[in-house]
Amino acid sequence: MRHRRTIYFNDARHYYLFVHEPPMRLEDAWAPVDEVAGTAVDTFVYGVSRGDGLFFPSQVGLRFGDDKRPFADPYYWRVWHNMQSLLDRGLDPLQVLVGRAHQKGLDFFASVRMGGWEGMDPQYTLAKGGRGFAHPEVRAHQFALLDELLTRYEVEGVELDFAAAPGGSAFWLRPEDVAEHTATMTDFVRQVSHRAQELGKQVGVRIYPTAELNHRAGLAVENWLLEGLVDYAAPLLYLSMVLDAQLPVGWLLEQAHQREISVYPVLQPYRHDDSRRFHPRENASPAMIRAAAANFWHLGADGLYTWFLAWPLEDRERRILSELGDEELVRGQDKHYFLRRRCPDAEDFDYPGQLPLAISAEEPGRRHRLRFTIADDPGNSRIQRVRLRLGISNLVTDHELALTLNGQPLAGTCQRLPLRSVDPYAGQWVELDLDRGSLRQGDNLVEIALTRRPEDLLGGITVEDLEVVVEYGLYPVTRLG
Repeated sequence: MRHRRTIYFNDARHYYLFVHEPPMRLEDAWAPVDEVAGTAVDTFVYGVSRGDGLFFPSQVGLRFGDDKRPFADPYYWRVWHNMQSLLDRGLDPLQVLVGRAHQKGLDFFASVRMGGWEGMDPQYTLAKGGRGFAHPEVRAHQFALLDELLTRYEVEGVELDFAAAPGGSAFWLRPEDVAEHTATMTDFVRQVSHRAQELGKQVGVRIYPTAELNHRAGLAVENWLLEGLVDYAAPLLYLSMVLDAQLPVGWLLEQAHQREISVYPVLQPYRHDDSRRFHPRENASPAMIRAAAANFWHLGADGLYTWFLAWPLEDRERRILSELGDEELVRGQDKHYFLRRRCPDAEDFDYPGQLPLAISAEEPGRRHRLRFTIADDPGNSRIQRVRLRLGISNLVTDHELALTLNGQPLAGTCQRLPLRSVDPYAGQWVELDLDRGSLRQGDNLVEIALTRRPEDLLGGITVEDLEVVVEYGLYPVTRLG
């Protein structure tokens, strides 16, 4: 059965156990729950594992830090001593969070990374030449860990995090074992699902946004959905934490909804990450998050899932989390859409991206296409202004561009601004107001052609960014006379 949820994820480390000084006060131990309580968040997901340790006193796997003492890093020292300071008082660090979540009216899911099996012999790991889940011992270990979470703790369910690899964990299969053991992975998910159902609990999965990426990793997600093995799916690519309002999850929504399984697209936290030169890591603005949320609702998502908002979570972040539970509230507010760029750190495990788009000077007049989706209805009279912004490197004012939107030429005055503040000479933003009659709710197509360049300037240009900014006002736009 599908459920409406607004989910926030905490990975136990960055904004929690790494940060607080031991001994941990109860106020600190409750902090991950308390910082989202009172917003629209109704489900708290807690990452209880990393490849080298668990963030609770497991009787199955290795507790984080038990194999690292003495500690080389102060944040590792904090993790172990924060957990130990609670245990010394007879408090289970995980149960403290579970109890606090329930006290605040939140469901609690424990999330386990499937690419790490803490405490097992390293010979089973891919890094040491092992075959991961092809070994029955690894499958038994991971099942026992998940069963421990389902039976020892009053959680609503467990989340199998298959999306942490690559970047957050290793994969569970060698590439050469995928064909043989895709069915093995389905058997494992089936086993966990049946156990959870026996206990009246749920199973969620974090998976990749496209069917092709899941297949490459040995995840037959379509079969999981067909059999009804999971209660929800949350699509994301861990390596690229840049928000993508165009996340290609239509296939997943269609297939999941046929079996009444919920889909919660993950709203990644950043506008820029560290991979792009002269672009420091920057959190997405509320208008950017609204744009992605509105697009996912327009597609039919059952709710939204986010994490890693700027910390500590203050008024701006709590406002974001409050808005994410109300589709109607978001609908009539400013949106800032932008196209995600291909992830340079994930070239061998990424889904298709349209940017950057190189335009050669050797083919003047050739049209290059960029597609984007918006959830806003251009016919809404409260929309005051819609701007199209193109960030183009190597562009000078003497370059001439021809632009069309959905087949209609874009003409009139455009504003040009430096592409970046660090190297303002490297390119320009081309910004123009859109006639709302040329814009569509849903799919849109921009075509760009370089029609003229200075004779003594070699090379082409590159479209680095495409943005659409939709601004609302209190009163409707009207005509005079």
